[in-house]
Amino acid sequence: MHEVSIALSLLDIVVNRCREEGYQAIDSVRIRVGKASGILPEAFTFALEVAKKDTISRDAEFVIERVPLGGFCNGCGSDFEMEGTYVFECPFCASPSFKINKGYELEIVDMEVN
Repeated sequence: MHEVSIALSLLDIVVNRCREEGYQAIDSVRIRVGKASGILPEAFTFALEVAKKDTISRDAEFVIERVPLGGFCNGCGSDFEMEGTYVFECPFCASPSFKINKGYELEIVDMEVN
């Protein structure tokens, strides 16, 4: 369950940043997680809830935004998004020539602090 180590690292980042800026508490953190990042949102949320208990983020709400898998087809020039985790061909023209350009994200978008 690698979500635990990712949650701990993310908490280190937000807590350290909050303290560096002189804030005392974190109210919320918005995170973007790509569908193909390999992170299970439910496990990640659970890990964050457990790990935050003894930190200044103990009352924080962690909002996870899912990013669909998407890419650009070299065959027809279309941008596309997929609900699945894998892409084998362009959904518009069935070309096997494409570049994945989103869906692997794991990023902190913003946080509310006080």
